[in-house]
Amino acid sequence: MSENELNTEQLILKAARKVFTHKGLDGARMQDIANEAGINKALLHYYFRSKDKLFESIFKDVIKTFFPQVVSVLVADIPLFDKIHRFTESYIDILAKNPEIPGFVFHELSKNPDRLIGNIRETGADIGIIGEQLQKEVEAGNIRPINPAHFIANLISMCVFPFIARPLLMGIMKMDAQGFDSFIEERKQIVPEAIIRSIKV
Repeated sequence: MSENELNTEQLILKAARKVFTHKGLDGARMQDIANEAGINKALLHYYFRSKDKLFESIFKDVIKTFFPQVVSVLVADIPLFDKIHRFTESYIDILAKNPEIPGFVFHELSKNPDRLIGNIRETGADIGIIGEQLQKEVEAGNIRPINPAHFIANLISMCVFPFIARPLLMGIMKMDAQGFDSFIEERKQIVPEAIIRSIKV
């Protein structure tokens, strides 16, 4: 593939990511992507024959930029409370830089959960490691018993909910964009403190 072809492909992928993350698979049209990329529809079809194939490329790219970093913290060989702080900071930073991702992922999760689960498995994540660590902390008398599924659900939801509910939170709390950014920055400390308090003996 020539340099020009590579540049065109990257231009298409960038445009497709923007369109898909705002409209989802069902709402996006190939013409929307061609318009966003500034090319004609025939050229778009030359590089990507179908919307589904283009969407799959974008979905895999989103998962690769989103999940491996946070999962690597969850499975890292570090003390549990440090892990909670580090995970929260890493997760919130990624969400803040890619605010369109949470809504996109959750929308597609409701439409096609197998696609999301399959792509996460391809990252090689072994979430069982956190369960083993929790059990060791329980046996050492450091934390109360907790189902690993509840632990992970609490951790993820407390980080991601403000991004999904951003318009609601800003409206109810009368925040401007700067106020919301400050609120999100505060979450980096508030979330781990709340999680640790809930499980610490």
